[in-house]
Amino acid sequence: MGAAVCRALLGAGHRVFGLDISEGDIVSDRMTWLKADVRKTEDIEKAYRTVSGMSGGLGGIINLAGIYDLDSLIEMDEEDFVRDFDVNLFGVFRVNKAFAPLLGSGGRIVIVSSELAPLDPLPFTGIYAVTKAALDKYAAALRMELQLLGIKVVTVRPGAVGTDMLPESMKKLSDFCGGTAHYTLGAGKFRRIAEKVEGRSIPAERIAALIVKILSAKNPKPVYSINRNPLLLMLDALPARFRLRIIRMILSQP
Repeated sequence: MGAAVCRALLGAGHRVFGLDISEGDIVSDRMTWLKADVRKTEDIEKAYRTVSGMSGGLGGIINLAGIYDLDSLIEMDEEDFVRDFDVNLFGVFRVNKAFAPLLGSGGRIVIVSSELAPLDPLPFTGIYAVTKAALDKYAAALRMELQLLGIKVVTVRPGAVGTDMLPESMKKLSDFCGGTAHYTLGAGKFRRIAEKVEGRSIPAERIAALIVKILSAKNPKPVYSINRNPLLLMLDALPARFRLRIIRMILSQP
């Protein structure tokens, strides 16, 4: 998704600085790659010094880094639980804190969350949904504060997007299904459901086009949702008691 956004920004004439855990392969005289791990404050601070030295400021900050884990909340390793927060929430905090001083009035911060953020989580999506829900609240709070400085904060909530993250998440779910001690049959059923849900993915270029639009819009909306899953929306609209019963009927062991 990050690569698609970089290409779209270059196509729109922007100067782009790309922060990634590994250097990207997009080559342009308006593209600078900076190797950084969003979990490491020292990496972010080093990148800030480079960007501030090469530019007179920034027009926008796009937050795209994320991890999509599928696991059981009573079985996953604490290290993995903490890591997901470190990337999906704390990494966004670190980047914005470091680079916000380069934004002037009229600048934009775009935070890519998830369609799951405002919904009650499904089984085994808990860690991802919790981190994205926290990210949504962070974005809302940041929006309230930075409006006082003339900076707009925009949240993008996409559904499934066709990137390398999808097959990787399915692999993680397969590993979980083969290793869980509590949900053997239920997890197998959930995997089949998840594969159908993820099959409704959209290309990353649609997210990229939306972000370019947000950067150029005079008054962008606070929140944009794209490719929301109608089945998830209908399920979330039901009373909690009925949602629990439906999930239990579908996934519980005989």
